[in-house]
Amino acid sequence: MDPRIVSKNGNAKQKTGLAHWMERVLKECEKAEEEFASDPVHDLRVAFRRCRSMADGLMAIDPDKSWKRMKKAAKPVFQSLGSLRDVQVLKEWLDKLGVPADPVSQQLRAHLDNQELQLKKHAQMALQGFDRKQWQRWADELPRRAARIPLGSDVFRHLALERWSGARELQRQALRNRSQTALHQLRIGIKHFRYTVENFLPEQHDKWSDDLKQLQDWLGDVHDLDVLWATAFEIKALSDIETRARWRSIVAEQRKHRIDKYRQRMLGPDSLWKIWRSELPKGAEIRAAGLERLKIWAAFLDPDFRHSQLVARLAVQIYDALDADKQTNSEAQDLRSILLASALLHDVGLSRTARNHHKVSRRLIEALNPPLGWTQQDLKLVAMIARYHRGALPEPRHKEFSTLPADQQATALKLAGIVRLANAFDTERDGRTRQLKVTNQDGTLAVYAQAYSPYSASAETIAASRFLLERSLGSPIVVKRLVQRTRRPVSKKSTSSTRSQNQIASARRQTPA
Repeated sequence: MDPRIVSKNGNAKQKTGLAHWMERVLKECEKAEEEFASDPVHDLRVAFRRCRSMADGLMAIDPDKSWKRMKKAAKPVFQSLGSLRDVQVLKEWLDKLGVPADPVSQQLRAHLDNQELQLKKHAQMALQGFDRKQWQRWADELPRRAARIPLGSDVFRHLALERWSGARELQRQALRNRSQTALHQLRIGIKHFRYTVENFLPEQHDKWSDDLKQLQDWLGDVHDLDVLWATAFEIKALSDIETRARWRSIVAEQRKHRIDKYRQRMLGPDSLWKIWRSELPKGAEIRAAGLERLKIWAAFLDPDFRHSQLVARLAVQIYDALDADKQTNSEAQDLRSILLASALLHDVGLSRTARNHHKVSRRLIEALNPPLGWTQQDLKLVAMIARYHRGALPEPRHKEFSTLPADQQATALKLAGIVRLANAFDTERDGRTRQLKVTNQDGTLAVYAQAYSPYSASAETIAASRFLLERSLGSPIVVKRLVQRTRRPVSKKSTSSTRSQNQIASARRQTPA
């Protein structure tokens, strides 16, 4: 990832990127562990939070286990700092509410002071157990993996749309029942959306950052006030009805003020939801970006992804030729994307084993969470096609195949047959066959393949691979060599000579006998 973002006027802005924040964690550890004061604790939490939120986003695309290990290693320190920071924030709220001499305030402060001392000890123990050498190794390794996905790409816009959709649904629930839990969940949902934009969409973050921070601050204040009220009840500081009513009024006023501000920005025709949504994928872009995410996931796993990309290219050439009259049909386009995904993902099982890797590919694909615009059934079909790109043919006795509905079994047979045939054309993995031409001649499907020879070592594999597609289509398939005719260049000398000869012949025809 680019270690800096440059503003429109060319000035360097705040450093960003995974490498920066992972190094920042190590620096902030040294500052925080001196006395665990409020500001250093906040700064260290921010650094940890940025690393963990980037890992959350990248885990959805990159299957490497180091992301999960990094998050797990940071979790004890992050949680202990979170508890400490919560207490420190509540102490700040006592100052904001302006009732320092109030008995309830004094009782709360004494309780929070005692908690802060205990939590500083827990944070110190957690920080002592934090493996900084391992963190440094991840800081050297993980940013290189992250750099394979460009900031601002459609993949990250797609991920942001997922987070946008989730947060929007949480708002609907929160404003319907207005419970503390629902508002807290809404705060977390908007926080996840904000972090995705903050970490991966620099252009949008420049425009949206102030609004996103303000919204999160308002909802964060509501949560803090709820915790403060619950803490006062827990320590029995609200001992009488009059005191309870007075504090309820103070807290409720502050709480309502922030919820009203939130509603003003997030409801109605000019809400921020609509502004954000306008710059995220729409319509067919959503499914296409989901396919791109699946492609990147496969590229991280597949040891020979160039082969899989070539198989996808050849498979689409066959599919388009077979369904040329249906290319405007949305269902045909969805099947085309399923075929593409199957071809791109068919060899991910090689990341685990060479033996029966097609079966491993199926299991890995079925374990995925479907990206936005895709369904679990789509991925099941992709997994089944990848499973049958080689090896035994689909049979009703195969448990995983028999669970498909009858119409999807027919689709799986056809698309698996296409991928199986396309895969056979690159059985040597030399990339020589890059173009196919398919025609229907008197009920026989003719596949003309670039660089094909009936006497080559791969010809037998190609011949065997035809059967599944033949069975699906009910038509025989013949494979022939694609002869690409090229026009011979005509030299200037021969062109001039021809022109002269034509002029002489014309003159002779015009001369009287």
